[in-house]
Amino acid sequence: MQLDILNTKGEKTGRTVDLPEEIFGIEPNDHVIYLAVKQYQGAQRQGTHKVKTRMEVKGSSKKLHKQKGTGGARKGNLRNPLYKGGGSIFGPKPHKYDIKLNRKVKDLAKMSALAYKAKENAIMVLEDVVMDAPKTKTFTGILNSLNIGRKKALVVIPEYDDNLYLSLRNVQGVCGTVISDMNTYDILNAGVLVLTESAAKLFSVEDVEADA
Repeated sequence: MQLDILNTKGEKTGRTVDLPEEIFGIEPNDHVIYLAVKQYQGAQRQGTHKVKTRMEVKGSSKKLHKQKGTGGARKGNLRNPLYKGGGSIFGPKPHKYDIKLNRKVKDLAKMSALAYKAKENAIMVLEDVVMDAPKTKTFTGILNSLNIGRKKALVVIPEYDDNLYLSLRNVQGVCGTVISDMNTYDILNAGVLVLTESAAKLFSVEDVEADA
């Protein structure tokens, strides 16, 4: 898959980059995508939900009246779940929502998400951006030049750049990540995937290393 490399003004530079078909041209696997997204979203949950049982709520433990002879139903104490202020029955308890996925499954899910973006023509390659200081306005101008100012965008860079990260973190709808931290959910959640030139070339390098 060959894509043109664009400059910060949205113009073609005359250079191209080849993205490997082994990653961007595969038939997407929807089930592994589902599993990867489920794992990601589950990991975002704190799982600290908790309600009190009848043993934990405040209230007297004295039996309200004798068992028999009153003509009414038998009753326990005020902490009975049937009374207002009583404990909860089978309420939630703290637990984790993490699920385990094998590395190969997660890799296939990520490649499937990239393949979907390739099919939708939602991948752009931008020449490497070097910023001397954080400037959100400058980065917003770049996105507008690429005609993605109002779209959700995932900007992928080869390694962490403090000035670039600080420039894009306040732009609404834009998420930045290094290529090693890219995940299936972020790829699918973005309307367009913006790869910097160096990040795009890393895909071919990783593919060659995998074959070796």
